[in-house]
Amino acid sequence: MSMNVKFAVSTWLWTSPFTTDTVALFPKIKSMGYDAVEIPVEYPELIDGDTVKKALAANGLQAIVCGAFGPTRDLTNEDPSVHKVCFDYISQCFALCNVLDANFLAGPMYSAVGKARMVSAEQRKVEWERAVINIRKVCEMAQQHGLMIALEPLNRFESDLINTAEDVMRLIHDVNHDAARVLLDGFHMAIEERDLETAIVSVGDRLMHVQVSENYRGTPGTGQTAWPSLKAGLEKVNYNGVVSIESFTPEIKELAGAVCIWKNLAASQDGFASEGITFLKKLLNA
Repeated sequence: MSMNVKFAVSTWLWTSPFTTDTVALFPKIKSMGYDAVEIPVEYPELIDGDTVKKALAANGLQAIVCGAFGPTRDLTNEDPSVHKVCFDYISQCFALCNVLDANFLAGPMYSAVGKARMVSAEQRKVEWERAVINIRKVCEMAQQHGLMIALEPLNRFESDLINTAEDVMRLIHDVNHDAARVLLDGFHMAIEERDLETAIVSVGDRLMHVQVSENYRGTPGTGQTAWPSLKAGLEKVNYNGVVSIESFTPEIKELAGAVCIWKNLAASQDGFASEGITFLKKLLNA
């Protein structure tokens, strides 16, 4: 069955951080057949929204805005001043979304990426409650901007709070705000979920965005990902959003170290992007 989805790729596949100059990638991304581009916002001050908006329009691309949440942007931290830094950053991301006509901000904004520890049940409860309270505030901020958020579960090596679709739906239940939606990433799902279709169906109409790569972060279609199961889940929830390739390059040392990419995952990054979209279009739109 053919699906009515669009396709995107993250600029992280080629470079980091995203700056205004990164729009030089847009013509190539469009020529490969992509409908949208993921813009990861590591440093908002490096991005001139008006210039990026013009480049998107010139190339006929939609913007997907993703947040980057390191240790200084941790809404479960015990220090409220860290929360303020994160709220200020998220506010800048929301402003960029408005400029770029993006209708949501995506990412694991409930905690810091890489915060993976064995903690007591008491501490886990405290951090969960912080996440609930602070994500509710983020939802209220999003609503003021006319936006939604897409919360992303991460694998156990990158987060000890939200690893599965079940986890993120429990968080959304506790947050109890209509602006809270879900981003599911096939890479993390391949590690944490027993069945991709079941996980996707459990999210249902809360599914706002989908990211994919192979189980080893490589080109879609070259690994062990259960693609028929993923497709079946998307069909069952009538998903008609964007499916985006997210992976990384070992050439950008700081980012590669954070996501543990120690070697090239394809012969070239351009080949990764072009072969990846060819596979996805055949899988989902055939």
